[in-house]
Amino acid sequence: MFIYIKYMVSLRCKMVVRQELQKLGLHYVNVDLGTVEILEKITDLQKEQLHKNLKVFGLELLDDKRKIIIERIKSVIIEMIHYSEEMPKVNYSDYISEKLGYDYTYLANTFTEVKGITIQQYIILHKIERVKELLLYDEVNLTEISYMLHYSSVSHLSNQFKKVTGLTPSFFKKLKEKRKGNLEDL
Repeated sequence: MFIYIKYMVSLRCKMVVRQELQKLGLHYVNVDLGTVEILEKITDLQKEQLHKNLKVFGLELLDDKRKIIIERIKSVIIEMIHYSEEMPKVNYSDYISEKLGYDYTYLANTFTEVKGITIQQYIILHKIERVKELLLYDEVNLTEISYMLHYSSVSHLSNQFKKVTGLTPSFFKKLKEKRKGNLEDL
């Protein structure tokens, strides 16, 4: 049996869900971002208690089919961009469709209807968040970042970064260094 959980976007969330399932005596097969597979059928009482327990941590059980699909799409994208060692070599549309087992057109239309943006726009927003994260860690340069995130070039990444943030990647990095310098002066 599958349970779908909204706002489950980090490894910490996965830990919380595992703990709450164990408290209720539920045995899980797999806990992924947004999706939990449990061995037994969950009772209404267990479901209500799980809902209450997860809400304390900002997580929410999902019942509505469209909301479940949206959360599953978001989870696949977040996992792909933020937690995978390497981005998929196939088109994102093929990757998402294959992971979720639905036709991409159906997924894209549902996502746009509910979220008001396209899946592609959502991917771009998360890729830019990942770029910011990598720039802040200062372990890889912009060329390496563009390669890691499958941009066609550094200029493509830079243009997209500026379009989303209003800043160039180099200016963003300088702001970070300036803030770091100000903190060291304190």
